[in-house]
Amino acid sequence: MDSIDLFKIITAVLALMVAIIGHEIMHGFIAYKYGDMTAKNAGRLSINPLLHVDLVGTIIVPFTMYFLPLLLGMGGGFVFGWAKPVPVDMRTVINKGGYNAAMQVSLAGIVYNFTLAAFASMALLAMSAPVESDSLVYIFSYMLVMQLVMINVILGVFNLLPIPQFDGAHFLMYLALKFNQREIAETFYRLERYGMIIVLVVIMTPLKDYLLIMPVQMVLHLLLS
Repeated sequence: MDSIDLFKIITAVLALMVAIIGHEIMHGFIAYKYGDMTAKNAGRLSINPLLHVDLVGTIIVPFTMYFLPLLLGMGGGFVFGWAKPVPVDMRTVINKGGYNAAMQVSLAGIVYNFTLAAFASMALLAMSAPVESDSLVYIFSYMLVMQLVMINVILGVFNLLPIPQFDGAHFLMYLALKFNQREIAETFYRLERYGMIIVLVVIMTPLKDYLLIMPVQMVLHLLLS
């Protein structure tokens, strides 16, 4: 394995950790602003990565989907993963701020990912593409910023999908409750048990081209053009 492949793995790990841990912390932080102490009392507003690592979502899934193909010389696969969810008491949030507050908590992680991707894209555009004569430190920095753009856009787009258990579905559920459309909210709630099955269907079928890859490409083009 040459230094470039090693850099790809290290920068992808770092970028993924920053993206998914920050995503979860933001849910708890916005809930805390509305009086919910659950995440704070559990110590989950900390940036200590060990408090947020999920065995499946932070280690097994990213390794299987991205790092294993890279190690086998097959090129990088699809970068995806998640951290251990930060606990939030939505009843407290709704009591203090209504359904608007609940929607803000739902979208907090997505806003974080797109904001970080936007700042990283500006940094990337300001940097000249590394060439062979550049130092390894510069190449590493460039690849890290590029990974921050890519991974945060992917996570932001994916979490926007109205898949039960995902942030996009939570937002729509609280939006429906705000306008007294309880049947829609209850439908999302009932389907939550099938959330991971729906995710697998999206990832393993051509649906991913229309629901994920094309939107990601559009956002990347917007940020980097």
